[in-house]
Amino acid sequence: MTKAMREPGLRTLGFDGVLDLFRKGSLPASAEDLIGEVFGGGAERGSLVISGASGIVGAGKAMQLGSRLHTYGVRVVGLDLPGAPDGIGRQYPGLVRAFGRDEADRIMANTVRLHYDGKRLPAELRGFKPRFLLEAIPEILELKRAHYEVFRAAFPGAEIRSVTSGFPSSALGVPIAHPAFPHEINKVWEVVEAKPSAVTRLFWALGLIPVPVGDYWSFVLDVLFCGVTHAALQYHGRSNMPFWKADKFVRRALGPNPFRAHDAIGAKGADFLTWSCLHHLAEHYGGLFRPTPELVERKDSGRDWYPPEHSRPLVDWKLTAEEAEEFDDQILGAVLQMTSLMLHEKRAALPYMNAIGELCAQFRSGILAVARRLGPEACRAKVAAYQAAHPDARGSAWHPEAFDGMNDAGWRQLYVNAEHDGRVGVITFGRESYNGDVDAELNRAIDWLRAEGIERVIVTGDFHLSTQLVGADTSEFYPALGRIEDGVRIAEGWSKTARRLHREFRVSVGFIGGKRALGGFLELMMHCHYLIAVDGTELGMPEVTLPVVPGMEGCHWTFRKSKPESWPEILRLLLGGRPVKAMNAVGWLADFAGPLDEALRTAWAAASGDSALPPRKLEERALSGIPTEVGGLPETENPATLAARKAILDTIQASCGAPLAEALVVQAKHSAAFMTSAACREGRIGAEAAKTLAV
Repeated sequence: MTKAMREPGLRTLGFDGVLDLFRKGSLPASAEDLIGEVFGGGAERGSLVISGASGIVGAGKAMQLGSRLHTYGVRVVGLDLPGAPDGIGRQYPGLVRAFGRDEADRIMANTVRLHYDGKRLPAELRGFKPRFLLEAIPEILELKRAHYEVFRAAFPGAEIRSVTSGFPSSALGVPIAHPAFPHEINKVWEVVEAKPSAVTRLFWALGLIPVPVGDYWSFVLDVLFCGVTHAALQYHGRSNMPFWKADKFVRRALGPNPFRAHDAIGAKGADFLTWSCLHHLAEHYGGLFRPTPELVERKDSGRDWYPPEHSRPLVDWKLTAEEAEEFDDQILGAVLQMTSLMLHEKRAALPYMNAIGELCAQFRSGILAVARRLGPEACRAKVAAYQAAHPDARGSAWHPEAFDGMNDAGWRQLYVNAEHDGRVGVITFGRESYNGDVDAELNRAIDWLRAEGIERVIVTGDFHLSTQLVGADTSEFYPALGRIEDGVRIAEGWSKTARRLHREFRVSVGFIGGKRALGGFLELMMHCHYLIAVDGTELGMPEVTLPVVPGMEGCHWTFRKSKPESWPEILRLLLGGRPVKAMNAVGWLADFAGPLDEALRTAWAAASGDSALPPRKLEERALSGIPTEVGGLPETENPATLAARKAILDTIQASCGAPLAEALVVQAKHSAAFMTSAACREGRIGAEAAKTLAV
């Protein structure tokens, strides 16, 4: 019997939880088996048909799926009208960059393009034995329904999914697989279906991220993205603030640049989709979503939102503190009211609703994390301020009670979950970058497991939303660029959390099964008694390239767990910024690296106490003999990189030269001090902070 803080994401896809995955020592499904289930096997293996394949969505998904399916003998058939532009051909340079020319050629050779008149399917399509239709034709409901009728009549057993941005499954008559932009690389698909299907599980097995959502107009992503665009348009209508300037303030408040994103996607098509979503939402929910005149005009004209580059600085629009607060009320108030509707309708599990904003709509923090920080009363106050300016937003789409219950597990654990079977626990991360929210949730997960009497734990990604662990969320460091106290607070607080994994469990196992683990997340995993990884995983400390000084004890913890002969390798990792493959880091950074199934079994054996793998001892005394220089570093004359190397080396010497009991504070002070330096402020993080905050 497995107990969890909240439902594991894998269970929403029809799988067991993460703890069962480790117990069994294998993933819950294989791509090969699911390919056979969806497309058939042997001589009967059929094809994927993408209708509307020349459009931006269809072409992007033809390449994303085609690059994964061609090794299994599944042909991709692109279907479109004769006059459609060559969208698939435009994908070729991207394939070459991602896979190399030979592999790109094989992917393209496996892709067949056919034309039809929109009413009758081409006769040669039957020879490709279609088993799955992904429909990406224009957002016209009657056109889509007619298309399904034609396809079903010809291939009655085929699976059908629509990529629609806004029409619910109940209106279309087929399940939904709505992909996020950019379509070539974003792995998230909003999925609407009666129960988890083989198609959804296949997407997961192919390395994509299917996310179940409810069957409502515009699902979750487009309510958030179209909603924040709508709020910015309403503010423009009240203030006449230029669109590009409104973008800057929206970016500061939440993260996205909605108008720039429309231009990047292609203003005419993107404006139509946003108008369509808002138009249908307004029909069902009222004035909160009613498209503004500016959007209607752009939908009809197809004009870009941004003026030519040279004319932007001519209007340097500043806001007073009071005006800035009003702007935040207008933007956040609108989005929070829309969120209340989605919460009321239970459009998605709370972690999913939150993650979709981050992974797809470019929110710096998911809207539920934003709401949680504000608290229910402040959320309601912001909506009230918004409604005072827009009285037509009052009504059935406002559900103030939706923000109650923020102490429930779903609200409290948006990013971090925990499960246990009474003896072994697992902590899973559903966010790829570490921030204050993740830190707080990790502490609550540890508290819960300890209260449940669990002394053995595996720490890992969630095998769903997080396909890698990329390190600290650098936006957390913006305040520390100007105040050393903020840098110390972050470095000390996060390091104390990491130490709990070492101190409060009899056995802790850090498991890295994604593409990479970098920076702060790798430092966190280093604190576990064991670090186990899949052999091809990249492990890295890229802080020197940002530049910052590692703040979660990366400058001394690994030295304390390694033999002196390995110290040059650690120095190269820290001072060079280049990652290493896990199989090359065994003995000094990792304890084991191997194929996935073997790594899973090794992690379970270590956590359950059945492993012969000895843990590396942590030296708590001060270390001596740490090298002061090392060869093999990338050559550079960049002053910021050179300054970071010196600061990191100074931190290594100081924190390794102190006993463990003092080293945490020593490293935190060094890390915080460098963040206030000119080298850091003028580096990548400083530039990002200026771009975000200096409006």
